[in-house]
Amino acid sequence: MPEPVTLDEKIAVATPIGTNTSASPAVTVAPLVLLSVVDHYNRIAKDTKKRVVGVILGDNNGKGTIRVTNSFAVPFEEDEKNPGVWFLDHNYIEGMRDMFRKVNAKEKLIGWYHSGPKLRASDLQINELFKKYTQDPLLLIVDVQPKTVGIPTDAYLAVEEIKDDGTTSDKTFVHVPSLIEAEEAEEIGVEHLLRDIRDAAAGSLATRITNQLTSLQGLHNHLRGIAAYLQKVLDGQLPVNHVILGKLQDVFNLLPNLATPTVESNDEATTSLNKAFTVKTNDELMVVYLSSLVRAIIAFHNLIENKIENKGESAAATASSSTLVDTTTGTKGEAESKPVKPSDEKK
Repeated sequence: MPEPVTLDEKIAVATPIGTNTSASPAVTVAPLVLLSVVDHYNRIAKDTKKRVVGVILGDNNGKGTIRVTNSFAVPFEEDEKNPGVWFLDHNYIEGMRDMFRKVNAKEKLIGWYHSGPKLRASDLQINELFKKYTQDPLLLIVDVQPKTVGIPTDAYLAVEEIKDDGTTSDKTFVHVPSLIEAEEAEEIGVEHLLRDIRDAAAGSLATRITNQLTSLQGLHNHLRGIAAYLQKVLDGQLPVNHVILGKLQDVFNLLPNLATPTVESNDEATTSLNKAFTVKTNDELMVVYLSSLVRAIIAFHNLIENKIENKGESAAATASSSTLVDTTTGTKGEAESKPVKPSDEKK
């Protein structure tokens, strides 16, 4: 089985002379592709050692980023004992490619996927077959049963490795970094999906906090992207785009105005907005404090009533037991002290 090599070791071989290699190619995978691959695996090869194979669609413009936006399953069979024996339906691939082209011409066939989870000996042969449809097919391995937390995808490109003597060359795979990237519509759909399959054991408060934390992380990533873009514009790496700058200005104009006139309160200068936040927070904390106090008083009242009730029941039980003993003792005493008459003995 071919061993994958690092991108730094083989990038010079994979790139023609005169090509800029300063930026390493990267692969971005849409969440829709992951859902499609998992669905394909669960329908065909769940609880087996088989793997599923399909075609990935997207955009490979040759500018350093390969976008994988869609996929479809392909009928595939292979012999588990002999890796060189496998079957792939060519007519099915061509028919599906033509139909997808009618729906969205921007999505082109850029490679293929399988459920792995590792490279196999026949992958190079299958990859050579896909060169019939695209010049540099991308192999995307999706781990449908990940054992660790992380990105469940591995991307590879096939390159020709020339030996040291320069006589022969072999095909091998180069690992390409990949990440999961969703558009705004997909991001909203994934959030709703995760919200529906949340853990039933978790409380509503934990769920709300988790959702807020996820939202803040997403906001942080977007702000970091904006900062990186503005820094590149400032450094001259990107041209100034007034449309984007106008959109960013509109975003910042929607933020609350924190520079309102200050007022003196307790010899400290505080803004009216901060004062409003403080008053609101204090009111909410007061409600929480009163609720806790009322709950503690009710619990203490119930405890006192319970003790009084238990004490009354205990006293009643003690009195009833004492009366029973006295009655039994008195009856026995009268029977012993009663004299016996002779006439009674004769009878």
